[in-house]
Amino acid sequence: MGVALRVRGWRLVLLVLAIVAVLLARDWHASASTGNGNSIGNSTADGAGTSQGDAIGAGHALAAASTSRLGSEPACAAYSGLPAGWGSDPHAGMVRVDGGSFIFGSEHGYPDERPAQAGATRVAGFWIDRTEVTQAQFAAFVAATGYVTQAERQGAGVVFHVPTAEELQQRPYAWWTLEKGAQWRTVQAGASASTSAPASASMSSPAPASAMASAASAAPAASANVNASGFHLPVTLVTQADALAYARWLGRDLPTEAEWEYAGKAGRSDAQLDTAPADAAGKPAANYWQGAFPQLDVAADGHAGVAPVGCYAPNGFGLHDMIGNVWEWTRDPYTGPRQPHANGDTAVAAGRPANPVSPANAAMVIKGGSFLCAPDYCVRYRASARESQERDLAAAHIGFRTVRRN
Repeated sequence: MGVALRVRGWRLVLLVLAIVAVLLARDWHASASTGNGNSIGNSTADGAGTSQGDAIGAGHALAAASTSRLGSEPACAAYSGLPAGWGSDPHAGMVRVDGGSFIFGSEHGYPDERPAQAGATRVAGFWIDRTEVTQAQFAAFVAATGYVTQAERQGAGVVFHVPTAEELQQRPYAWWTLEKGAQWRTVQAGASASTSAPASASMSSPAPASAMASAASAAPAASANVNASGFHLPVTLVTQADALAYARWLGRDLPTEAEWEYAGKAGRSDAQLDTAPADAAGKPAANYWQGAFPQLDVAADGHAGVAPVGCYAPNGFGLHDMIGNVWEWTRDPYTGPRQPHANGDTAVAAGRPANPVSPANAAMVIKGGSFLCAPDYCVRYRASARESQERDLAAAHIGFRTVRRN
C-alpha cells in the first residue's frame, strides 16, 4: 500500500511539472511572437504592416517593430509597394495616432503659416498611412474598380523638367509643362536608381513596353499596365478627386490640414521644425532639392527626383516622408494669404487663371513639400508649410496619404 501511495505521489508531481512546463512554453512563445509583453502586432518583411505597441513620442503614435523596417535605401528599394495585410486588414500600412494638442502653424515661416488660432489646437485620434500611397496600391484600386483619373480624362498633366537658360528667359515658371498623355502610370523620370527612366527626361514620360511587366507576382490585385519597377514610388499625377476616390474605396478619407500637421510634427515643438531636415551628421534627412533651383540638384539626399517611399527615417509617430518627396493632398479648401510663388504656378503651365473661383477647380491645401523644395526658392520642407493647388489639376510632384477615423 505504501508503494502504491508513493507511485501515485510521483504521478502527481510529474503532472504538476508538466502543467508548469506548458505554461512556461506558452509565455515564452507569446513573448517571442510580440517582442515584449507590452505590444501586439505582426512582424512584416517590408516594415509597412499595421501594429499596436508602446507609445512613441508625444501624442502616442502606436507601432510595433518589424523584422525589416523601412527607413533606409536598401529597405525602400526592396519594398513591393504593398503593405503587409493588404486586402485583408482595414488598417494595412497604417499607424494609429492618439489624439492630442499642438500649435497649428508657425511664427517662423511664411505669413500664411501663422498659427490658425490662439493657443493649442486639439486633434482627435486617427489612423494614418505610414507612407505616401504607392503606385502599387493605386494600381490595385484601379484594377478593382476600373477607375479613370482626371488626368487621363483631360489628356494631360503638369510635369517638371530642368529648363534651359533660354527657356527661363522666355517664360515664367519654365520648369513646368502641361504634357500630353501624362498620368499616374507613366514612369517618373529621374525618380530613383531603381526606375528605368533617364534622369534627363521630363518628370513624366510614357513607360516603354519592356517596362510594363505584369504586376501579378508583386501585387495580385494591381494593374498590369503599371511600370513594375515603380511600384514602390508614391503615386502622383492624381487630383484631389482621384485621391478621395481611392480613400473611399478603402473606407478612409484624406486628412484635414490640422490632422496632417499634427502627424507631421509628431509631438515636437522645437525650433528645428522650421529648418531643413538633416540627420546628426548634417546629411539631408528627407528628399528635397539641394543646389540652385531649377537647374542643379546635387542630390545630397541620395535622390534627384521622386524617391521610393520610406527611404528616410520615420518621424516620432513612425511616419515616413511627411516632409519632402511629394506634396500631399488634404481635404481642406485653401484660405488665408498666399505667397507670390504659390504652388499654383502649375496653373500657368495649364493656361489657367492664377486665382481659381470655380468649385470644380477651387484651391485646396497641400502639405509637406516635395523634391522640388529648395533653400533658394520654395523652403517648404517643413510641417507647418502649406500651399494651394487646384483640386482638378494633376501634377507630378503631388501625391497623398489617407486617414481612418474611429
